[in-house]
Amino acid sequence: MVGRVIRLVNKVTQEQINKIMNESEYKVFHRIFGKQCLVVAKLPNGFTIVGESACVDPKNYDEQIGEDLAKKRIEDKIWELEGYKLQCSLS
Repeated sequence: MVGRVIRLVNKVTQEQINKIMNESEYKVFHRIFGKQCLVVAKLPNGFTIVGESACVDPKNYDEQIGEDLAKKRIEDKIWELEGYKLQCSLS
């Protein structure tokens, strides 16, 4: 096709990250040593990522907060991986 320009998208979007997060499978492990949460995410392509959170005092441990923080760390890692993947495709 003459005159047609194919332009690569040069950014990762929140929608892309949300799609990956929503299509992932999670295993959650609470109260490791009484104060830590580990979340393992199996991404749609089978790659796994571990997110973690912990508090100083086990009396302050809150399962929902721990899980939310661990999943946020997984999301941050997905941003990095998707950015790396995009950079490879653009170079």
